[in-house]
Order: sequence, then C-alpha cells, then structure tokens
Amino acid sequence: MSNFLTVANEKAIKISIWITTVVICLAVMLLNQKVFPVPDEIPAFIFKLPMLNAFLNGSCTILLIFSLIAIKKKNIALHKKINLTAFALSSLFLVSYVTAHYFIADTKYGDTNHNGIMDAAEQAAVASIKPVYLIILLSHILLAVIVLPLVLLSFYYGLTDQRIKHKKLTRFSYPIWLYVTVTGVVVYLMISPYYNY
Repeated sequence: MSNFLTVANEKAIKISIWITTVVICLAVMLLNQKVFPVPDEIPAFIFKLPMLNAFLNGSCTILLIFSLIAIKKKNIALHKKINLTAFALSSLFLVSYVTAHYFIADTKYGDTNHNGIMDAAEQAAVASIKPVYLIILLSHILLAVIVLPLVLLSFYYGLTDQRIKHKKLTRFSYPIWLYVTVTGVVVYLMISPYYNY
C-alpha cells in the first residue's frame, strides 16, 4: 500500500513539475511578446534588472561549482545547502527576468545608436560576432527551457533522499544548468553595450 502511495505521489509531483514548466514558459513568451499592455511609466529599478540577472546567474555558477566540490567530498549537508541557495537565486532570477522582459523593449545586437533599427554600418560592424552571439543566446534559451523540469525533478529526488535517481538525473541536469548560468552572464556582457537606457 505505501509503495502504491509513493508511486502515486511521485506521479503527481512529476505532473506538477511539467505543469509548472509549461506555465512558466507560456508566461515568459506572453510577456516577452508584449501581449499585455506595458504601462507608460516604467519604474527606474526595472532597468537595473538585466544587471541583477547577470549577477544572479554568475552567483549560481559559483554555487553550482562549489556544490559539485561538496558532493565529491561526500559533504551531503553542504551540497544540499548550496543547491537550495542556487535554487532560491534561480527562482529570484526567473521573477526578475520575466519582469524585465515585460517592461523593457528588446535590444538589437549591434544597435549602437539605440534607435531600434540596424542600418548597414551597424550590421557590418557586428557581422563577424553576431552569429556567435545568436548561437550562445539561442542555446541558452533552449537549454534553460529543457533544464527547468530536470532541475525541479533533481531537487525532488534529492530532497526525498532518492539518491540513485538523483545522481542519475543530475549527470544531465547539472552540466546543462551550469551552461545556462554561464551563458546567461555571457549574453548580458555581449548585449549590454547596446541597451538604450
């Protein structure tokens, strides 16, 4: 009976994780596409959010590296604390990211005069590096979507002490999460010179 309840509970958790993933992805898409009207006046702190997002991503990168070191040393308690901190920072990042993309217009890579239009000179100036930027950006976005349910499920296995499942899944989720946090900082550093605020 208890095994049946455990299987049913795990199935409910997995369904919740997939629903959460879909809801977050839809929210990001809708807000990014400006489906909902943006207020005429934007609070000044909003324009600091991209820098905060880069800081949060960078902090998560460092925490994930220390988390790996902790588990290699078999320090499970420290590993858990570090991962919970990284998870909290990633959650804060998500809220900040969605908020920023709702209020702030998209920035075009290479738009040096900040008018939202890429003229021939601007396009030529970034022609060699823009494909690199786009590859990093697109891989970052795609892997961020993929890693979300993997991280949530990894946390579930870790918090419920299902070590074999946790270890098996984190072999995939950890390097993807690490890549996403690193490339989040790289994307910010590459696009920030073209912000028009």
